[in-house]
Amino acid sequence: METLQKKYGFWTATAMVVGIVIGSGVFFKADDVLAASGGSLPTALLAWLIGGAIMVVTAFVFAQIAVRIEKVNGVVDYFESAYGEKAGYLVAWFMTMVYYPTLVSVLAWVSANYTIGLLGMERGVWLLAAIYLAIFFLLNGLSPVLAGKWQVSATLIKLIPLALVAVVGTAGGLVSGQTLDSFANSAHTVAGGGLAVATLATAFAYEGWIIATAINAELRDARRTLPRALVVGTVAVAVIYMLYYLGISGVLSNAQVLDAGDDAPVRVMSIIFGRLGGTLLTVFVIISCLGTLNGLIMGCARGMFSIASRGSGPRPEIFKAVNPKTNATVNSAILGFCLSALWMIVWYGNFQGWWGKFMDISELPIAFLYVIYVALYVWVMKEYRDLGPLSRFLAPLSAGAGSVYIIWGAVQKDMFIHFLVLTAVIMLSGLPFMPRRQRSRRCRQDPGHPHIRRA
Repeated sequence: METLQKKYGFWTATAMVVGIVIGSGVFFKADDVLAASGGSLPTALLAWLIGGAIMVVTAFVFAQIAVRIEKVNGVVDYFESAYGEKAGYLVAWFMTMVYYPTLVSVLAWVSANYTIGLLGMERGVWLLAAIYLAIFFLLNGLSPVLAGKWQVSATLIKLIPLALVAVVGTAGGLVSGQTLDSFANSAHTVAGGGLAVATLATAFAYEGWIIATAINAELRDARRTLPRALVVGTVAVAVIYMLYYLGISGVLSNAQVLDAGDDAPVRVMSIIFGRLGGTLLTVFVIISCLGTLNGLIMGCARGMFSIASRGSGPRPEIFKAVNPKTNATVNSAILGFCLSALWMIVWYGNFQGWWGKFMDISELPIAFLYVIYVALYVWVMKEYRDLGPLSRFLAPLSAGAGSVYIIWGAVQKDMFIHFLVLTAVIMLSGLPFMPRRQRSRRCRQDPGHPHIRRA
């Protein structure tokens, strides 16, 4: 059996968008964005706004593509339709070998980090990260339907601490004057990396919505469901993030946020709700992170399947297999687990000083993905002649400008060149498995799928 069933609807797709995006990034990147902004709250909020606007416009452009193309793995399908089978294969190889497993490894660590902090332990974070990794790969490998239900539930739960911090923190900050003080007084303990670097830091917090396209072939009425989920989900995320960040600024000064680091959200919750309330809401934060981890693994588990389903990659007959009982891509999920474990070792090496400087695999792969986005924007402007000026030109140009801005931020990061070389080596390793024939570079018509209408 090699056919994936239509088992997900609008709410699962929207929950996947919101659930993957809202997870760890908004919690453990808050101090990073502020530090990159030189301790200035207005600059940090501008970075969050720019990052959110880029995400929404990008999702809008992808919604136009999703209406026309419905296959197995969203962004790979889109690139293949635009630039041919070999180009699509290279994108799929990057997503499978670099993008998915790097983010999965970081999310497993973040989830474990908050859990260890809640338990008051000083050791065991890496062991627990490995356990989380195994548990959620097993969940997706044994019961993808249950994994989808967990995604919806975790999304609803994770909105609780965000909403409470946003409402209570903002209201209290306006009454006490802390919000105005945070706007007026910057923390001068950091030099900052500039607005572009700060925006790149928000890119991790905003990243993940594209992974919802990985279940494109498993969505009921995908051509209607996926575009709606992309737009509704990303707009909701951007609004929630801005309100949440204002809530934090109403409780802690900029210097206190930087001093607290990744524990800033926990400290805010403890101040607002007391120790017991803070502990309870920290549990919600952990569930939030695990919801994001699950959503990322939903994409990671289908990575090699998306390649094998096209008859490409190593041993496609093995990786395109779908379990007849669970309708899960088990072999692809096993490979995804192994790759995520390897990237977790790379992440671990950062904290042990193995690489000399910090190779931030939580942000750099995202910037590389934005290079792929830019190429798709060019294709949309060239081929989608039936769209109006807003959808065909203005939206892709705006999204492209935002993508270039994020890429520029990545170029300024430590070890960018090292990661570039590593990624190039990984991409070269996939060349022997590249498909031998190349399809048309123009969007082809599949049975039941409309042509791009020509003007």
